[in-house]
Amino acid sequence: MTGVRVDRADRLDEAGIADVLALARAAGDADGADPLDEAVLLRLRDPRAAAVHLTTRTPEGRLVGYAHLDVTAPAQGTGLDLVVHPAYRRRGLGRAIATAALAEVSGTLPTDVGGALPAGVGGAVPVDAGGQPLAGAGSGQLRPDAVRAWAHGDHPAAAALAVDLGFGRARVLWQMRRSLTGPLTGPQLPDGVTLRAFRPGTDDDAWLALNARAFAEHPEQGRWTADDLRLRFAEPWFDPDGFLLAVEESTGRLLGFHWTKVHQRAGSTPIGEVYVLGVDPTAHRGGLGRVLTAAGLAYLRERRGLDRVMLYVDESNTAAVALYLRLGFAHWCAHVNYHRG
Repeated sequence: MTGVRVDRADRLDEAGIADVLALARAAGDADGADPLDEAVLLRLRDPRAAAVHLTTRTPEGRLVGYAHLDVTAPAQGTGLDLVVHPAYRRRGLGRAIATAALAEVSGTLPTDVGGALPAGVGGAVPVDAGGQPLAGAGSGQLRPDAVRAWAHGDHPAAAALAVDLGFGRARVLWQMRRSLTGPLTGPQLPDGVTLRAFRPGTDDDAWLALNARAFAEHPEQGRWTADDLRLRFAEPWFDPDGFLLAVEESTGRLLGFHWTKVHQRAGSTPIGEVYVLGVDPTAHRGGLGRVLTAAGLAYLRERRGLDRVMLYVDESNTAAVALYLRLGFAHWCAHVNYHRG
């Protein structure tokens, strides 16, 4: 790996974004799990997003490693997502990029963390072609005592690196899947409640308020803002007809929702997702959550022609896991969130 360095940027141009997306696709194809989650991909393409990008290239310019530092909520710590090209693994690049990321967060400039770095990486911090730290590297503007790193797919190598760098396993997110070819039965809608599609620009504020109530204890979902909606409305997968709302007929009040999503990837069969499912805490009676689940699955099968669906749920949410098991879902894979500090 002689001649490879770790570079820092606050923004990536279109070519840089394309390189990151190609790297993520290569890793996802090899690992069976996408290395960068949706939030990272949205921030990657959003010029207003607060993020730090660390990149590692070969002397020929091929991107072989990338780390994304989410600095949108510095008081809560920094988010870290990292990916190395499958053909360049087992060479210490993951450790080098992770070390550079931690140096950026802490404001220190270590030459090594837990072992020798690959030749030519330029130390464990972002450097220029002459081996000097780039401007802003190790700025210390982030919160040094809290870093949150996702390992998508729960790979042993990622777990070992996390432990070596002082991270502890903090949260496990399950991906569960089920077929859509079987029965999709559910309870009837409660009296006085109807289902309709979301209306962008009209339902935004009411939905954000409902989402905040439904996910008051959730570490990410409950904090969504109008900007989070705006970014998703602009995505090619957004389909308002698949964003189902349960509405109280007499008042028009939103009681719950099932936002579905379709993942389409070249060379693979599309799969649906129970993207976000929520019910107002005051409206849990009457099985509204199960009604919304069945309605969304039926939409994915009947209107979108899909034969399988997935969802994500916290492993620790035993009640939700038990519900999804009863609804025919089964564990598929896991994503692990590691904390340091």
